[in-house]
Amino acid sequence: MKVGVVQMKISNNIENNLLKIAKFLEEAKVEEVDLICFPEMALTGYNIQLLKSMDLNDVILPAVDKISQLAGKYSICCVIGHPFREREGLKNRASIIFPDGRHEKYDKLYPTELEKKIFSNGKGTLVFEYKHKRFGIAICRDQNFYDIFKEYKDKSCDGVFILAAHYYNPKEARWKIDKNRSIPITRAVENGYYVFLANATGAHLNMVSLGHSLIVDESGCIVCEANETEEVLLTAEI
Repeated sequence: MKVGVVQMKISNNIENNLLKIAKFLEEAKVEEVDLICFPEMALTGYNIQLLKSMDLNDVILPAVDKISQLAGKYSICCVIGHPFREREGLKNRASIIFPDGRHEKYDKLYPTELEKKIFSNGKGTLVFEYKHKRFGIAICRDQNFYDIFKEYKDKSCDGVFILAAHYYNPKEARWKIDKNRSIPITRAVENGYYVFLANATGAHLNMVSLGHSLIVDESGCIVCEANETEEVLLTAEI
């Protein structure tokens, strides 16, 4: 099974992001990728005006439907980050979109202090199966919580995806590179499964994310890693 993670620049313009996502899905098809993961909030970025809109889902649902159509066309399972409004509040969500049109969802369990002003907490973990493999999901700050990853181990996962958008002020972004590289490696070693980190890169909202998306095997070896600035599809056979 071939798994891919995308590192990409995210903008406030959903159409621009959607075009970029479509381009990477086409590339993944050429590379014969079975399962691909995009960064946290890859579809919309942190577009505050859109996030506060009560009509948010009217924008999100057609875009997710376009991605679903491409997933079906290319026979690729896709994990995509986006916001979604539920009755209990706004969620920072990862949607798992299967080629046959089925969807599953995971909502970020531990928003940052800044995010708590906008987003509400998710309610539980998610394990999904694809091509006889089992995978878990975490979003950004969720990586700090060991119990999430231990639960995925106990549920016999073959790997866990971490969708991230590590935006900080430039100085903080620089010294947090090592931290945000080491945690996925640690989680892989602790639990004996693959960890796939899909991070954003570039500037957004006067902050910057310095990439370093990576794929780590079950022994903690980095199989492949992006640099600080490139927009790229990383792949590995598992």
